[in-house]
Amino acid sequence: MLFQKKLYCYKYGMIGLFFFFILKAQAQRSSESTRYNFVLLEQKIKGWINNGYYSGASVVIAKDNKTIYKRYFGNYKPETVVFIASAGKWLAAATIASLVDEGKLSWSDKVKKWLPEFTDVKGEATLAQLMSHTAGFPDYQPADKPIDIYQTLKASVAATAALPADTLPGTKFKYGGLAMNVAGRMAELATGKDWEMIFQEKIAIPLGMNATHFTPVDSAGGHAPMLGGGARSTLDDYAKFLSMIFNKGSFKGKSILSEKAIAVMQADHVLNANIPKDNFVHAVRHSNRNDIYGLGEWREETDKVGNAIIISSPSWAGAYPWIDKKNGMYGFFLTHIREAGNVFNSFLSSPVLALMVRNIVNKKNRK
Repeated sequence: MLFQKKLYCYKYGMIGLFFFFILKAQAQRSSESTRYNFVLLEQKIKGWINNGYYSGASVVIAKDNKTIYKRYFGNYKPETVVFIASAGKWLAAATIASLVDEGKLSWSDKVKKWLPEFTDVKGEATLAQLMSHTAGFPDYQPADKPIDIYQTLKASVAATAALPADTLPGTKFKYGGLAMNVAGRMAELATGKDWEMIFQEKIAIPLGMNATHFTPVDSAGGHAPMLGGGARSTLDDYAKFLSMIFNKGSFKGKSILSEKAIAVMQADHVLNANIPKDNFVHAVRHSNRNDIYGLGEWREETDKVGNAIIISSPSWAGAYPWIDKKNGMYGFFLTHIREAGNVFNSFLSSPVLALMVRNIVNKKNRK
């Protein structure tokens, strides 16, 4: 009888202890998320949804490697998978950077080294230029050509090789996706694997991004070409990627990319190329700088010596990942516009969130 009483006490004592730690962890998370007042951020996102621009959305924000806010709006849930359009450019650049780390590619490799069929001036473009929109390639397929929704990079690049160059490599910044597909094909030839397999092996699997893929290529407008706009992901998946970039290539003690790779990606790769006056950075940050783009990512804001302090990869569909190095934060706004071509410009609207979050955090810290 005494033994049964002791067993009873032990059993329910352990259950009580279990629930104590669960409640304690929940309280800690709740305390962290309520430390800042995100009402204005919520109003902004709800306003976009109520206006019919999005059916739903989700957002996660981390500061100093701790999640300080996460919320789902409308019909979005943790398992919601969304085509993230140009937010995939950052993933693509990181994938290629991993091959540069391994010595299988070099950012200075010319197209013609891997694709000798590029016999015109396009063959002189480097891998870095392909990933920074300065290769001189057309941004997209001409209006009288088939839309680039090929399911393989080999087919896409074959169609691109026949197109005339827009300009000499390194002379003009022209945001688009065709050149990135060429970079992806170079990666395939360097490894003997297809692009999706490379991405899975180098980035997705090591980070636990189980729902993130580049294939199959979606046939809806704006999602193709593959590297420039074909990826799909979830809120938590992409947050893991941002954590790795924020921590200079490291994720949970594992090195995914070298610190050098991260620094090269974030450096200015526009250099002396001419940029359009109505470029993204000018539109959202009212800056007239020339150093607006790295490799697969925008340099939204820089410090006095030219180091990028806000980097991002916004998409036409609304998805917006960013890192605010000045304030030790990163965030991801996941959504997808209901109807492309309406008066609402998701590409230029979502970046306001980075500044709103910065103001919210700084306001709390000033108290």
